[in-house]
Amino acid sequence: MLSFLTANARWLSTGFLLTFASSFGQTWFISLFAGEVRAAHGLSNGGWGGLYTIATLASAALLFSRGALVDTMRLSRLALLVSLLFALAAGIMAFSVNVWMLGLGVFLLRFCGQGMFPHMSITSMGRWFHATRGRAVAIASMGHPLGEAVLPLIFVALIGGIGWRMAWGVAAGAILFVVIPLLMVLLAQDRQPSGEAQSPEASAGLNSAHWTRGMLVRHWLFWAILPLILTPPFIGTVLFFQQVNIAEVKGWTLAQMAPGYVFWASVSVVSALVAGWACDRFGPERLLPLVVVPMGAALLLLGPAEGYQVWFAVLAIGGVSMGAANAFLGAFLPRVYGTRHLGAVRSLQTVIMVVSTAIGPGVTGVLIDAGVAFPVQGVGLGLWCLGLSAVMVPVSMRLARELRP
Repeated sequence: MLSFLTANARWLSTGFLLTFASSFGQTWFISLFAGEVRAAHGLSNGGWGGLYTIATLASAALLFSRGALVDTMRLSRLALLVSLLFALAAGIMAFSVNVWMLGLGVFLLRFCGQGMFPHMSITSMGRWFHATRGRAVAIASMGHPLGEAVLPLIFVALIGGIGWRMAWGVAAGAILFVVIPLLMVLLAQDRQPSGEAQSPEASAGLNSAHWTRGMLVRHWLFWAILPLILTPPFIGTVLFFQQVNIAEVKGWTLAQMAPGYVFWASVSVVSALVAGWACDRFGPERLLPLVVVPMGAALLLLGPAEGYQVWFAVLAIGGVSMGAANAFLGAFLPRVYGTRHLGAVRSLQTVIMVVSTAIGPGVTGVLIDAGVAFPVQGVGLGLWCLGLSAVMVPVSMRLARELRP
């Protein structure tokens, strides 16, 4: 592992930086400002959740039409353009004076942070690496949990010290004056795939084909794994988005719950590394039935929980699924669908993921307004995860047979 890290430090650092910087557009980060944003704009739980859903769905539509740019544009240029747009989005949040401006800011944050930044990172790892793809994806994905561990503490303090609008200004400055210069340095050199023959067939997927989005949606596998693609981001989003409701129902405080981010992040890192190794060693298709089992167990714990310490266990166990899911999908898509059209294929997966994160806050917010607290909803989601894992067993077995040479 040390020699792998040393030989590929520039490229792994690029993937890591993109996922870390995506934090500014992730739900857990935006939710840190939820109370202040709702108060400033006079929004209820359902109103804020609805606006968030609409903005995120709009960002998913844009991502679907522009995600394939990763296949046709140099990453150095694309990353710079998206980063500038990302900084603009944070600036709009800082100066939002009405709901329309707020919606525009959330839309751009979600397109850049939830969509393009992770999309560029993981697609590049899938294309740049071959035999060590699982490990590369796992290392690049570590930017997510590190952001979750570090940034909440910093920005909660900033919100309390300088106000939520100035805190968004700090985020815009970080993108402009830290992220962009680092990306320019890291992407100053081109990258060739590692461990891959020069023949284009070396990167083919299932049935020795280079899959397009049209081919993908006409194949049985896409519809079989669609619920598995939707579930981790849906649950991961609402778990953090509705943490205020969880605190109110359980009688906990956000200050008591805040250290849980460290558990989530730490376990996600370890889980991603283990899942990346397992993908390289056994094949990502064999992980299909295992990905959401820990998440189901975590949600079943949340329902009857009384002491706030259980929240740490919920996030630690749930973090196993989130770390594994990131590494799994990053290795699974190029393994099954090839790398020639990986940007277009992965943009579809990213759109699905973004749509699930858009639906989650809206649906759960309406249910909360109707009197169904999120911990109660969590029990149903936990049972869904366990049932989905059982369904994935025959899917995994069939896919493993079809992938055999």
